[in-house]
Order: sequence, then C-alpha cells, then structure tokens
Amino acid sequence: MDGLKKSLRDCLLSYYPLEEEDIDAIEAITTEVNIPRNTIIIQQDKLQHDIYLLSSGLARVYYEVPNREITLDFNDAGCMLMSINTYARNEPGYENIAIVEDAILFKINSTALFKLYEENIRIANLGRKIAEYEFIKIEQRAMSKLFNTAQSRYMDLLSKYPTYINRIKLGYIASYLGISQVTLSRIRASIR
Repeated sequence: MDGLKKSLRDCLLSYYPLEEEDIDAIEAITTEVNIPRNTIIIQQDKLQHDIYLLSSGLARVYYEVPNREITLDFNDAGCMLMSINTYARNEPGYENIAIVEDAILFKINSTALFKLYEENIRIANLGRKIAEYEFIKIEQRAMSKLFNTAQSRYMDLLSKYPTYINRIKLGYIASYLGISQVTLSRIRASIR
C-alpha cells in the first residue's frame, strides 16, 4: 500500500460539495470494512447493492471472458467502486472488481443511499455527479483505446498514476493497455 488513506468526508467531497449534515447522513448508512488483497467485492452477472468508496488500497475493474480476463480500470484511494448497471438500472453488472492490495473501504447500501437521494437535493446531486464521473471515465477509456497507441497509453498511465507500476501485476497493466506482456516489456525497454 502506498500509505495514502482518505476519510469518508474527503472521498465524498471529491465528488460534490456537501454540507456537514449531508456527510453525517451518509456516514450513518456507511460501514468501514477491511478487505484483504485478491478479494472480489463486485461480481459480474450479479446484482450488487453495495457501493464502496476506497479509503486506502487499490482495486482492479475487469471482465471475465472465456480463457482470459480483460482489465478495464484501476482505482485507488478516494474512488467509488460499484456495479454501474446495478446502480443505474437495478440489473446484474458486467464487471468484476477485485482488491489488488489490502484495502480499507467505506461500504454503503445503495437502497439506503437512494432513499437519501429522494430526501436531500445535495445528496441527490452527489449521486448525479458520481454517475457523470463514471460516464466520463468510460468515455476517456474508449477514446484512448481508439486514438492512442499502446505506448502513449502506457506513458499516460505512468504520468497520471506513477505508483501503479510498482503496485499492479504487469499482466494486469498489459491487459488494461490491450496488449500482450511481451509488447509491454518492449515498450518499457524502449522508454528506459
């Protein structure tokens, strides 16, 4: 772990400016949990009514297809972890989310959170901002894969998240970039 730990307050305020009473209301429906590495907290093809905020640690979002896993994203302290399909449509999700290194998470039941959305406009706006943030992340990933080379995607990963290289298996990074580990090794050798 890189030692970074965020409070529930810091995690929430990174998405939307809430009042203290809003944070208290969300805190009342939140449980702090310690999750060991290699634990899958969200499973594809299942309804996942828990939403998590990473206080510390690192998580990987991926799909399982026959004979392989495809890594979509990595998330560290402050990020929201959830099944987008369950959150938005109350249907089973497409993704798996696994903890890559020991983590502390804030666990929020979506039913209780949705009730707060109905009662409090600022908390409802938080929910809207979370959905917008997830949409933008998906769009940025798609645009990057369409228009950037594997090397430029790797350089972008290094510049935005320099600690990931030491914290994540190279196979996961190669999958995230959409390349083989051999190609990743060549890219890494060419930029040293």
